[in-house]
Amino acid sequence: MKLVTPLSAALVLNSRVSAQTSGVFNVLAMNVAGLPAILNGNEVPGDKTANAEIIGAKLSANGIDVAHLQEDFNYHAAIYKTNTHPYRTPTSGGVPFGSGLNTVSNFDWADFRRIKWSKCSDASENDCLTPKGFTFMRVAIAAGVYADFYNLHADAGTESGDLDARNSNINQVADYINTWSAGNAVIVYGDTNSRYTRTGDTAIRGLLSSGLKDAWVETLFGNAVPAQGACGNPAADNSCEVVDKVFYRAGPLLNLQAEGFRYDGARFLQPDGNILTDHNPVFVNFTWSAGAKLRQSALFGGTGGAWFNDAAALSTISQPKPASLIFSGGSRLDSVSVKLTDGSTFKHGGSGGTAVSLSLAATEFWTEAELCRGDRNGGKRNFYIRAVTSSGRSITAGTPTNDCLKSVAPSGWQIAGFLGQDGTEVDQLGFVYAPQ
Repeated sequence: MKLVTPLSAALVLNSRVSAQTSGVFNVLAMNVAGLPAILNGNEVPGDKTANAEIIGAKLSANGIDVAHLQEDFNYHAAIYKTNTHPYRTPTSGGVPFGSGLNTVSNFDWADFRRIKWSKCSDASENDCLTPKGFTFMRVAIAAGVYADFYNLHADAGTESGDLDARNSNINQVADYINTWSAGNAVIVYGDTNSRYTRTGDTAIRGLLSSGLKDAWVETLFGNAVPAQGACGNPAADNSCEVVDKVFYRAGPLLNLQAEGFRYDGARFLQPDGNILTDHNPVFVNFTWSAGAKLRQSALFGGTGGAWFNDAAALSTISQPKPASLIFSGGSRLDSVSVKLTDGSTFKHGGSGGTAVSLSLAATEFWTEAELCRGDRNGGKRNFYIRAVTSSGRSITAGTPTNDCLKSVAPSGWQIAGFLGQDGTEVDQLGFVYAPQ
């Protein structure tokens, strides 16, 4: 539970960078075979509703931290009936309305979006029957520690139209990562419907060329893509290949390392030993540690606007230090800007409001920031900012509300930049910390 204390007539949540600077978590990719039985029985014995209830319970009992589900269509309610994860995405609907993509998690997230594929193919499968695609969520694996999680279900089949659509699908995800996840650690997992060993199938190699690592290839084969055959179900050997995969990369704010990989079908079986789904669930353990040179605060505000992150640029500067702060606001917070001593400037938001500025001395650091948010056009935005320096001087812009967050840099650190989402104003905001 967060502590709430009054400050300047507002209720302010106090947020420091996480005292936890390292830890472990796990992920699971599972295609749950949730198409209506009349459309596809998936060669899975038993009643699909009963199997879905077992899946939901086992996702909780097996200690899965973040499970991405695919083909979670018409038996979604049965999975959630027995599942006890505290954070779960709402369904987008059964066939033909939903994408079948859902997530159950032990961690909360700051944003969630569903994106439909721009291309599909019915050459050999009915991939255009539902709005398949991918989801995006910014998951808080600890206080002030975020990674971008992507869940995907790519086009199936092996005809030329299928291969073309699947390549387009993976390229669409890669483009989205380049835009929305710049500077962030990323984990992409789900049903790629692609294999390295399939002739003419090059889709997933696009993720490798985008700077992501395949946890299976890395942990079992030392990053050398193998030539292995397809798996049984449950898989008896982790070295065989399935279409369900886990890709990831670290970022300047968060180090990630895949430490363990396995096909997890043996833990997801019916009481009589039969399979629950026609896909092998894929399980990966991760270790994480906060960045040594850059870290971040909690995110605060709303989820409108476009994503930005100064961390990538800040990581190229040896000793980033603000020389001046420039904020602009009126009834809401219009923009935030910081100019560093090396001349670099980071500005986010729009062009409205009244500008205020504060120049920092050579031995003065920006150490605290207070944000307040409010309702605007059916969502949340940041209405107010207050910056406090190590010398006790402050600057404010915008209008305070009763819903506020105070971020304090860890001892020996300073605020050097921003991350969040913006448009004509500042929708969501967090702060990038650097050593003093």
